[in-house]
Amino acid sequence: MHWITRPGWPGNLLAMAAGGLTTLALAPFNIWPLALVALIVFYLGLRDLSSRQALWRGWCYGFGLFGAGTSWIYVSIHTYGDAPVLLAGFLMLLFTASIAWFFALPAWLWARWIRRSEAPLADALAFAALWFAQEMFRGWFLTGFPWLYSGYSQLDGPLSSLAPMGGMWFISFCLALTAALLCNLWRLRERKSFLAAGVVLLLAPWVAGLALKNHAWTSPSGAPLKVAAIQGNVAQSMKWDPQQLNAQLALYRDLTFTARPVDLIVWPETAVPVLKESAEGFLSVMGRFAADRHAALITGVPIRQKGGRGEYRYYNGITVVGEGDGTYLKQKLVPFGEYVPLQDLLRGLISFFDLPMSDFARGPADQALLQAKGYQIAPFICYEVVYPEFAAGLAKRSDLLLTVSNDTWFGTSIGPLQHLQMAQMRALEAGRWMIRATNNGVTGLINPFGQITEQIPQFEQGVLYGEVTPMHQLTPYLRWRSWPLLILSGLIFAWALVASRIAKTV
Repeated sequence: MHWITRPGWPGNLLAMAAGGLTTLALAPFNIWPLALVALIVFYLGLRDLSSRQALWRGWCYGFGLFGAGTSWIYVSIHTYGDAPVLLAGFLMLLFTASIAWFFALPAWLWARWIRRSEAPLADALAFAALWFAQEMFRGWFLTGFPWLYSGYSQLDGPLSSLAPMGGMWFISFCLALTAALLCNLWRLRERKSFLAAGVVLLLAPWVAGLALKNHAWTSPSGAPLKVAAIQGNVAQSMKWDPQQLNAQLALYRDLTFTARPVDLIVWPETAVPVLKESAEGFLSVMGRFAADRHAALITGVPIRQKGGRGEYRYYNGITVVGEGDGTYLKQKLVPFGEYVPLQDLLRGLISFFDLPMSDFARGPADQALLQAKGYQIAPFICYEVVYPEFAAGLAKRSDLLLTVSNDTWFGTSIGPLQHLQMAQMRALEAGRWMIRATNNGVTGLINPFGQITEQIPQFEQGVLYGEVTPMHQLTPYLRWRSWPLLILSGLIFAWALVASRIAKTV
């Protein structure tokens, strides 16, 4: 306790360890209480520090979190970007050190303007609001990096049923509030009225979470649909090799031709690894096959379109053939994977900055959903499913959710399993079934409670069969999104700032 609260490197190292501990609370480890432990260490570590000391304490926490939780970036840079070990390690270190500032700056704000040491109940509420604010800001600033949020730890924990009410953000808020209240209970004993309020705030989220477990916010809007999701398990070294194009198309064709009769056939991201205009003949054949079986086939495929000035723009897309219609162009692009920031300076330096598919344009925001078998399907390509607010905007108009991905870039690391966990949370928030088709895993079907009902293990080729049910009605989160929590946090910040100024003038 003494080391946690005091300035200096012992406390900074503990903060770094606490950040790393959060990784164990998330997939694939899922030891959810560790998220609460990490938050307690972080909160206590900022209690008695100056704003400058808090800045570095927050940075250390962020460095530990991203150093442990995004280690899969090293795999992408070294294994698939052909960067030497030392260079890959340096780039990974640079990324981790940079993104750790997402925790350093809020910690500075906390110590400088928001902390209410003399009012423990207000202090706990302000900490929870700040924690929510930094997570939301991190998901927005410079297109965002919405990864490793503490709320995901509760997918299998007691607070999971709060997700349909306020999204993953609400869970994060409640975790931070719980951590701060636990640290302040002994200080609240001095005033019984505040102690009672603190105990109520402490217990309310957990009681509500348990009481609403498996509560259905949505209901079926039609009969179940039979699904076949195909996992090709194509090696990344072959994915964009022109000499392997026909073999890859034949693989998905043959697995589809021999599949059982279903309503929806789903191929993963860029299962057709050539421009749609060059694959029209192949897609036409597959569309006729699907239509003859009264099915819709949905596949990932790159798409080229001519812009207003006559120049061509390239998109990562999804298209539907057979008994369905629609084309979707990806809106949330992966930095360095699908576009290269400062590309005039970076392209050509190392192979990592010249990866295939790294020159895509961003799709428009006002796109129609995909249609298949008479239902509206909200599509998410790979990285898009990790954005809670973006996903909610599409899910609100849908009957089903669909995400296609190619996580081969991350090898055998924990990255793909973290990605899967976030897709599960999107299904839980929306109260809708989700179909997830990937190149090498995990392909699966996720029910409206965020649970995987069917799946194919990683690194296996196969066809996943199962059923999904179209759903209607809106969860509170889809209806109101994060506005209630934003307004509440804004009021808490205003209260904390005004009270802090009054306290300084007295």
